[in-house]
Amino acid sequence: MLKKLQKKQISLIVGAGLCAFLAGAVASAPGMGQYMGQWLKNFKNEPQQLTEATKAKSAVFPLVLQSPQERAAKLEELAKGFPSPDRNRARYLLASDLIEAKEAKQALSLMEGLENDYPVLAPYILLKRAQAYDILGEEGKASDQRQAVVKRYPEHPAAAKAFYLIALPEYQDKAIAEFPSHPLTWDIIRKRLQENPNQPELKLILAKHAYDQPGILPVLDQLVKNPALKPEQWEIIATGYWENNQFTKAANAYAKAVVTPLNLYRTARGLQIGGKQEQAIATYQKLINTFPEASETGTALLRLAEMSKIRKNALPYLDRVINQFPEYAGEALLAKANILQAQNDTQGANQALELLVSKHGKTEEAAEYRWKMAQQKAKVSDYQAAWQWAQPIPINNPDSILAPRAGFWLGKWAMKAGKVQEAKQAYEYVISEFPYSYYAWRSAVTLGLNVGNFNNLRQLQPEVVPLVRPVPTAGSETFKELYLLAQDRDAWLQWQTEFQNKMQPTVAEQFTEGLMRLAKGENIIGIDKISKLEDREKPEEQAEYEALSKQVIYWQARYPFPYLKEIEYWSQKRQLNPLLVTALIRQESRFEPKIKSVANATGLMQVLPSTAKWIAPQLKENSKNFDLENPNDNIMLGTWYLDHTHQQYGNNSLLAIASYNAGPGNVAKWLQTLPKEDTDEFVENIPFNETRNYVRQVFGNYWNYLRLYNPEISRIVGQYSAKHPQLPQQ
Repeated sequence: MLKKLQKKQISLIVGAGLCAFLAGAVASAPGMGQYMGQWLKNFKNEPQQLTEATKAKSAVFPLVLQSPQERAAKLEELAKGFPSPDRNRARYLLASDLIEAKEAKQALSLMEGLENDYPVLAPYILLKRAQAYDILGEEGKASDQRQAVVKRYPEHPAAAKAFYLIALPEYQDKAIAEFPSHPLTWDIIRKRLQENPNQPELKLILAKHAYDQPGILPVLDQLVKNPALKPEQWEIIATGYWENNQFTKAANAYAKAVVTPLNLYRTARGLQIGGKQEQAIATYQKLINTFPEASETGTALLRLAEMSKIRKNALPYLDRVINQFPEYAGEALLAKANILQAQNDTQGANQALELLVSKHGKTEEAAEYRWKMAQQKAKVSDYQAAWQWAQPIPINNPDSILAPRAGFWLGKWAMKAGKVQEAKQAYEYVISEFPYSYYAWRSAVTLGLNVGNFNNLRQLQPEVVPLVRPVPTAGSETFKELYLLAQDRDAWLQWQTEFQNKMQPTVAEQFTEGLMRLAKGENIIGIDKISKLEDREKPEEQAEYEALSKQVIYWQARYPFPYLKEIEYWSQKRQLNPLLVTALIRQESRFEPKIKSVANATGLMQVLPSTAKWIAPQLKENSKNFDLENPNDNIMLGTWYLDHTHQQYGNNSLLAIASYNAGPGNVAKWLQTLPKEDTDEFVENIPFNETRNYVRQVFGNYWNYLRLYNPEISRIVGQYSAKHPQLPQQ
């Protein structure tokens, strides 16, 4: 089990193991009396409240990570036990496995009476039973089970699945009317539209509820041809375009929608992106005049400032932002300082910057300015001044990307100034307050912890704990049971029906949506949704994110472990650290096996076809018919190349990873021109922004996988956090 691990004070709970998307005892009499009394008291036919604590007590949930063959014996044993939630789960999961194996009779035996014992999944048990009868060719009994779902649970999302499977027109009508957000309803609608495309009311349902699904853009394109659309319907269409990055089309639709600050802003922004500058300016002005106090007006003023052809004409817009919209004042002050500096108004520029750091010091722009000044001072070895400029950043701007970087370099500068104790305090502060960052790893390395360094990381084989899915933070108990049992097809259908707030999800809903996307294998979308929670701006949402981010389930979902078996296998064959391979894959592809770059680099490790053809003859394995979109083949080829780059540079992982991104020719040049005595200086001076960020991101990924999944490092990070170290003053 993992130990305590925290950003500030994080209680570490094992979580976030994510699987691929799926298709579809004897006691004495007195002891038995005591047991039955407790059972009657506690075990009622009511949904059990699932929490991380109750989940941890289950013997069934960890088994979902095993194959049906691996878990069968244990599930059979649990299914024969005393009545309990786990007995019910074991019966359901084992029956599901048997149905997948077409062993329907055994499945039916396991499910006999299960809907009464396991009411939280009762309608899905009936549907499973119908599936088993279908396998046996007993269509009448299968139909009876589906009809029972409709009659007993008419408002349950499972009824939509029953409607779909029964497939009668009147039942399909009910699905459309009662479950418009159910994915199987969308399937019904698509089929009807194929038969008769002239049904705008059905297209509007897809536009509203399935805007994030493949194939939605042609539906939106057809809808805009309808002259009878109402303003609220135009808003639905516009939002669909906006969410799919069709900004010009979105602007045209928002212009016909209900007039709100957000709709006016998106109209103007879409026009601006589409190159229609004059129309965009006019719409921004309309927004400012119509809704002078709205938050979107502050952003509109910034847009007008950036669009001003004569830079000095931007100043009135910026001054209004500074005076009226404090949430955007940092950006406005920095822009104002740059304009005044370009006009040789040094005094005015300095006044703007002074106001930035004094009154708006908690903004990202203040952090950027402080960091810029600190770097200038450090370049001329004025470490005292560099410290003074950078020291407020980790304290005032803890959510800034610059905060851990500044904290780490405070330690480096203190060391150069001979202040060893202050340096140690700075490194400990970074590990405690920013444990998720690349610079926490660099701090741990500098403090001498056993976390691997650039020159020895390759050969380490850190222990990785088993993965268990977290309890979703939103959704019904039915959905949570399905998700934790890895019944991902039904979990997806259930969740989509419940998730009515897609446009403005709560923090809990967005995290749960991310988990569900990961479970479906949509890893890019899942990681993106989970990561973007840190961008919430409303104070109450920021507080919710802060609370979630103190739990390890959040970070393990942000750093998931798909393709673990393939990664472990090929890492061992190539004598590579499996966490480094995982880190590189996360950076290259976000675990998307079929992704392609503009250069045609393909798959998990983004291997170029030409590189693959060069590698193939040199492999010991039979690789004549490799497929770069196949995860196993891609990792086989990618790890060979990563081994090759390590061999080129004496197993120095820094140079190997830099070469993987920028090529050996560039790395050879950098070795001739960049400082090599200090590897941190080398990284900071890599001239390619892409490669510099790539190196930090890959090793930051490595550190996160190490701290989240390795018990020893989890415990150590938790100890640093428990100390509550303070950033030293100078």
